[in-house]
Amino acid sequence: MSVHLGGARQRTVLTMLLLAPGRIVSVDSLIDAVWPSGAPTTARNQIAICVAGLRKVFKGAAASGGTADATPLITTSHPGYVLNPLEHRIDVVAFDDAVRQARELARSGKNTEACDAYAEALSLWRGRALEGVTGPRVEQEATRLEELRLDVHEEYAGLRLQLGRHRALIPELSALVRENPLREQARAHLMLAHYRSGRRAEALALFREGRGLLVEELGIEPGPILQGLHDLVLSDSPELTQPPVDPAPAPPTHVPAQMPAASASFTGRAKELSALDRMLDERLGQSPLTMAAISGIAGVGKTALAIQWAGQIAARFPDGQLFTDLRGYDETYEPVSPATTLDRFLRDLGVPAPQIPADPGDRAALYRSVLGGKRVLIVLDNARSFRQIQPLLPGNGRCCVIITGRDLMDDLIGDYAVLRIGLNVMSAQEATGLLAEVAGAERIAADPSATERLGELCDRLPLALRIAGARLAAKPHWSVQSLVTRLENQRRRLDELSPGEGGVRAGFRLSYRDLTPATRQLYRRLGLLSVPDFAAWVGAALVDAEPIDAEDLIEQLVDNQLLEVAPCSGPITRYRFQDLLRLFAWECAQVEESEEERTAALERAYGGWLHVADAARERTYGGSHAVAYGRVSPYPLPARLVDELLANPMEWFESERVALGDVISQCAATDHFAAYAWGLTLNSTTLFEAHNYLEDWRTCAGHAVASAVRTGDTLGEATMLRSLATLAIYQHHYKDAQPLLGRALALFDACGEVHGRAVTLRNLALCARFSGDLDGATRDAREALEGFRTAGDTAGESHALGLLAQLALERGDLAEGIALCTQAIAKSREAGSVRGETQNTYRLAEALLRHGDPAGAETTCFTVLTLTREDGDRLGEAHALRGIGEARWRQGEHEGSESVLLQAVEVAEEVSDRFLQARIEADLGCALAVRGAPDALRRLESARVVFEELRAPVWRDRVERVLLTVTAAGGPVAPQDLVRVLES
Repeated sequence: MSVHLGGARQRTVLTMLLLAPGRIVSVDSLIDAVWPSGAPTTARNQIAICVAGLRKVFKGAAASGGTADATPLITTSHPGYVLNPLEHRIDVVAFDDAVRQARELARSGKNTEACDAYAEALSLWRGRALEGVTGPRVEQEATRLEELRLDVHEEYAGLRLQLGRHRALIPELSALVRENPLREQARAHLMLAHYRSGRRAEALALFREGRGLLVEELGIEPGPILQGLHDLVLSDSPELTQPPVDPAPAPPTHVPAQMPAASASFTGRAKELSALDRMLDERLGQSPLTMAAISGIAGVGKTALAIQWAGQIAARFPDGQLFTDLRGYDETYEPVSPATTLDRFLRDLGVPAPQIPADPGDRAALYRSVLGGKRVLIVLDNARSFRQIQPLLPGNGRCCVIITGRDLMDDLIGDYAVLRIGLNVMSAQEATGLLAEVAGAERIAADPSATERLGELCDRLPLALRIAGARLAAKPHWSVQSLVTRLENQRRRLDELSPGEGGVRAGFRLSYRDLTPATRQLYRRLGLLSVPDFAAWVGAALVDAEPIDAEDLIEQLVDNQLLEVAPCSGPITRYRFQDLLRLFAWECAQVEESEEERTAALERAYGGWLHVADAARERTYGGSHAVAYGRVSPYPLPARLVDELLANPMEWFESERVALGDVISQCAATDHFAAYAWGLTLNSTTLFEAHNYLEDWRTCAGHAVASAVRTGDTLGEATMLRSLATLAIYQHHYKDAQPLLGRALALFDACGEVHGRAVTLRNLALCARFSGDLDGATRDAREALEGFRTAGDTAGESHALGLLAQLALERGDLAEGIALCTQAIAKSREAGSVRGETQNTYRLAEALLRHGDPAGAETTCFTVLTLTREDGDRLGEAHALRGIGEARWRQGEHEGSESVLLQAVEVAEEVSDRFLQARIEADLGCALAVRGAPDALRRLESARVVFEELRAPVWRDRVERVLLTVTAAGGPVAPQDLVRVLES
């Protein structure tokens, strides 16, 4: 049984625990492994969340496997956690035990038994240790384990050389040396194997190659092992005499050769072919049986890969090659029974028909007996289930079995050494190569961009690519772009790629047909969405089911290769379609669902996004004010699920960023769903603003306002006009914002929306402030404050108080400004608004600067820095760092100021806020001027130019005054002189 873990953090935590089974791993060690470059303040809490998630995953896996009462895998033990190895096999422990046993047997002279133990140890490896988990701690341990594996591999090879198995060792050792060319012991073993096989020239060439590499890459000569063996080979020393070899098996009497011809247009799959080669080189002749299971979606090329590889290695199986199509997914015929296949295989292996037992169990036993000691390659194509193939598996390790099917067949894991190859769509280069093979290289090369687009439209699925290539070959007068144009019509694409009754659609239909009714319903409703990926709760909303039940259905779709798990770094698993599969699901929904059913399903899904986005905004900004969405309402999801999704609201917004953009676009295009577009845009502004996603903001608000105007939604139009105005303010385009706000205010008044009016007035106050009209700004801000109080929005109150504090400071009333800042901070805490508390605390820091208390301002900015980092607010973090830098240069600490301001530059560049970047440049100029550095003028001039471009005359004038002062001084400038000039 396999389990699906969460993101990279969970994998790293589990890895650290697995590397120390039965021993306490401290939380500090886990934090260091997860965040090697510095941990956030919430690290301990996040580690606890990771461990809780792992416990949940393994508890569920244990329950489904019938072992729910087993000892928990992970237990808490101060100061960390312990992975309990008693009832769970851990490969590292099993490997160490097997190696220890092998070495003891070898010391006792029991070389054959030692070889079996070494084989058992190496069978536990499935590739490089800890592959896919990163970080210095983990990578260091992975290197150690890899070195240990290579040492054991060399010991095993040396033992088999003693037993005279040199010929069988050559392919395996060749691969080992090819991958590790500087391992002298492995090279020496291969030299000896060649020499004993009568290949003296190959042995000497192998030494020369190794010496050349050692000299060129390390600047050293070969060590005594290689050099001594080389001398012995040159002199044909009797010391190299081979020991007695194992007796060869008797030749078979019947040699079936049933492999179909490989495809003439087979291309790519080099990685998978190499993995199969390594499996055969490392495991052939060992126990348990050498076996590969190739799985993947219909049309991805499972059978083609199996036949291609079987043709390449058939010569290594002199006793025959068996092939059968088990018809696991066939539109006309039932799957072939194991008894039928056994009857055919036994006849093919030379067993007379009268001697084949009728009982299926006896038939399987005879099959294993006939194969005993033989080297036979067996391809079981198109398998439906483990039950269908289990009786067809030989009992000895000299055979090799290749299985293809759409399911990964988890039942194989544990009892068999299986190389699992989940076959994905082709790379862009492979897709181009396949099209060239079918349609002609010159034709494909004539239009590279159209060819690349054709591959994308075919999802780079081999079956679709072959059909597309064949259509081009059959239509020599078509260009590649002609076919691209046809396929870009989504409603025609599957028709174009499904000639007759076959092609892409037929393969998908077989997988869809075998789903349960509930799973089919979920699949086709998911096809109604255009999002790139989604979490399981979306499926729950579409079918109006419990989230856990929907997740089970989604996992069935994953198992049947109709969905795939999307790569993501967050704790919530996300899923995605290949585009052709989504089109097929959409087609099924159009045929099998009524318009009312489709509309209701989408309304629940969109309402679910609105519900979570509304909660995320509220948790970020705080307050108790409920937003009215006019014609639509959120679809309530379970509170526990919402808490899980919003453990970090900004992380949730980030994970849904692209999906939200697609949902907003999809809703805006349909009158019935148009109100969801502006509701989701309103909430998503939380993300757009914090992470400076200004193009996303503009696009979403533009779609939403257009749909609101089209549908006559006054509230939606007003809200989106205000959003576009807020974006203009954010970009310091105040003259562009004012007319938008004026129209929004009139619309809010028309529909009696007090809260929307208050937010609009607050934004008008911001425009007035930056235009120099402090009295008008104060008037609008006070009216906004009353509106927030009337609406019961405490978070809005805190924002208005903060703005009034800023205005008081700019009028020179420091006492009132500090008092209002203090009120605003208290109101933010009352509202539970971390973002509001952060902004108002920053305003307090600026008030303290103007009040002549830079030390107090620095301390306050450190509080802001902590709040922003906990909240994931990179923009706020940049502001906090800038404030610390200004406070320091005002105190004459130019070195500390420059250091923190350079950090601020990096963060500000990341969020692409030019106004903030200019302020930081100005502060760097001041810090440099305090010590008389010549670069001060360049920094100040750079800031002045940006303020000019951004139409910020107040800041431009300030910087110009500082420039004049620094130029006139011609050397260091006292901090108090710079402060006086800035605030004059």
